[in-house]
Amino acid sequence: MRTLKAALESGALAPAYLFLGDDEYLKEEKVRAVIARATDPSTRDFNLDLLLGTETDARTLATALDALPMMADRRVVVVREAGALKKDARAVVSRYLQRPSPETVVVLVLTAGSKGDDVWTERTVTVDFRPLTDDELGVWISRHASEHGVTITPAATSLLASATGNDLALLAGEIDKLRSFTGGLVIDEDAVASIVGVRHGETLGDLLDRVADRDGTGAIALLERVLLQPKTTGVSVVMALTTQMLAIGWALAARERGLAQHRMESEFYALLKENTSSVTGRPWSEAVKTWVRGTRHWDAHGVERALRLLLATDRALKDTKVSTEEQLLTSLLLAMTARGAGRVAA
Repeated sequence: MRTLKAALESGALAPAYLFLGDDEYLKEEKVRAVIARATDPSTRDFNLDLLLGTETDARTLATALDALPMMADRRVVVVREAGALKKDARAVVSRYLQRPSPETVVVLVLTAGSKGDDVWTERTVTVDFRPLTDDELGVWISRHASEHGVTITPAATSLLASATGNDLALLAGEIDKLRSFTGGLVIDEDAVASIVGVRHGETLGDLLDRVADRDGTGAIALLERVLLQPKTTGVSVVMALTTQMLAIGWALAARERGLAQHRMESEFYALLKENTSSVTGRPWSEAVKTWVRGTRHWDAHGVERALRLLLATDRALKDTKVSTEEQLLTSLLLAMTARGAGRVAA
């Protein structure tokens, strides 16, 4: 990613890029950036080929790759869903990459979970578009807002991120609505509360805090507001709760093995970096502090029981036709936070 950013800033783009990973919005954002940097608007129609792997045959692809720039120094060929190219078309790409044209920038875009041929990764600049971390997400929100002519405060950034997570498409839409709402003025917490419907103290992160403290009543009091927020469903709440309980359970086991309390935060960060797709429900920094605090309120028995209840609720949310999401989650929160005889004092 750093290499790509540097190339976009300098204009010294590589002959070929391979975009892969889970974040489709970021991929498209960088595809647009490459096109804007490598082509001039006045001649772009002559020097840009946008192809789809599911619809492009070998002859069409070869023609696009072999074409010369027209009234310009460079041209761009973008192949979306490149992993879906048929065998003969994939062979065309592999042969081309042996000796790519210095006058053409090729961008091969793979969908999440797809893989290219080995020669593609060997002979391209490969960029992995993983979901953004909480720190990167805050930077992205500020930059995106700035690019659209508006400033957003740090507190509003944090609040917005807590409501949307790293769904960049949703974030972009919310920032656009906030820009219109504020008339181009600074986006603050009040604006986010009015447009997005989330307030400090009423986020999914706040609910997770209550559960970590085994405060079932407090968690239930927040549930209705949390379920009204963008991208929040019963299943997403269960996923975030499951990640939290697994993390607390891991920390308890690590402590039994002799892990010092002061090392827990750094160990949690290491785990998250190894599992970047984990659903934490809020920024990593907030999640990690809560998980460490949660070890004072939970024991192995309570964690195991909570995980069994989470699994049962997940199944019920996907199968039931009777209870509502709020009813199922209310029962879950009461049951999993109940302090039984198995609890060990801190």
